[in-house]
Amino acid sequence: MEKDIETQIDVSIIIPTYNEESSIQKVISKIREVLTRDNLIYEIIVVNDGSQDNTNQQATAGGARVIDHAYNIGNGASIKTGVRSAQGKQLVFMDGDGQHDPNEIPHLLEKLETYDMVVGARSRRSETALHRDFANWIYNLFASYVCNRKILDLTSGYRAIKTSIAREFLHLLPNTFSYPTTLTLAVSRSGYTFTYHPIIVSKRQGKSKIKLFQDGLRFLVIIFKITTLFSPLKIFIPTSLSLFLLGFGYGLYKVVVLNSRYGPTSALLMTIAGVVFLIGLISEQLTQLRYEK
Repeated sequence: MEKDIETQIDVSIIIPTYNEESSIQKVISKIREVLTRDNLIYEIIVVNDGSQDNTNQQATAGGARVIDHAYNIGNGASIKTGVRSAQGKQLVFMDGDGQHDPNEIPHLLEKLETYDMVVGARSRRSETALHRDFANWIYNLFASYVCNRKILDLTSGYRAIKTSIAREFLHLLPNTFSYPTTLTLAVSRSGYTFTYHPIIVSKRQGKSKIKLFQDGLRFLVIIFKITTLFSPLKIFIPTSLSLFLLGFGYGLYKVVVLNSRYGPTSALLMTIAGVVFLIGLISEQLTQLRYEK
C-alpha cells in the first residue's frame, strides 16, 4: 500500500529520469502492482532531471511523487536528490526506461534483511550490447582487485540499500552515471556487507544516455579516485614496484649488455619509485585516521 501521513514507509523507490515519457508511466504502474501485491508500504520518487518532454506529467499521472531539477545535472545528481527526499527505511534505485523488471524488487528487499546492500547483477541473458559487456568485464576485474572479493556487476544501477548507509556516502557520489561504481567501492571498503541478485535486463526503450568513450573514461577515473580514497596502496604499490623494476632492469641492461655505466636514468626511476611508495604509505595512514575518526 502507498504511504499515508503517519505511516512508517518500508521502502522508497527512486527513479532518475531524463526524457522518459514513453516508458515512465508503465514502469510506475508495474512497481505499484508488485509492491501492493506484497503488502509493502512504499513511496515512488521520480526525479525529473530537466527533461524536455512530458516525463513530469506522465510520472505524476502514474502516481509518483515527482521532484524536478531546473536543468539536466546528471543521473547521479538525481539519485542524490531522491535519497535526500526519501522517507523509507530502505531504498531501491532503478531506471525509468523499462530495462529493470519491478518483479525483482521483493527479491532485492528480501536479501536486504541480511545484507546492507543488494546489487542486481546482469546475467548473460540480458539484452545488453557486446561492447558494454566487455567494458563492464574490465571494470569488474579491477574492482575485484580493489575490494579483495569478486565483483559481479560494478555499474548496475538496479540495487537496494539501507537508507542510513546510502546517506553516509552521499557526499562521495558523482553527479554522473558512475554513481553505482562509487557506491559499490565505498560500501565494500567501509566494511559493510553486500551481495548480488541475478537479474535479466531488457532492451531499453529509446536512445541510451551513456556515451561509450566519454563515460567509459569517466568510469575508470572514478575507480582510480575511489581506490586512492579508500585503498591507496592498491594503486601506489604496483606503481612503485613497476618504476623500481623498470629502473633496475634498464640499469642492469646497460651494465651487462651495453657494458656501460649504470647511469642516472635508472637511479632516478628507482628514487621516484621510493617516493611513490612513501606517498602511498602516508595516504594509507590518512585513510586509517579518517576511519578512526
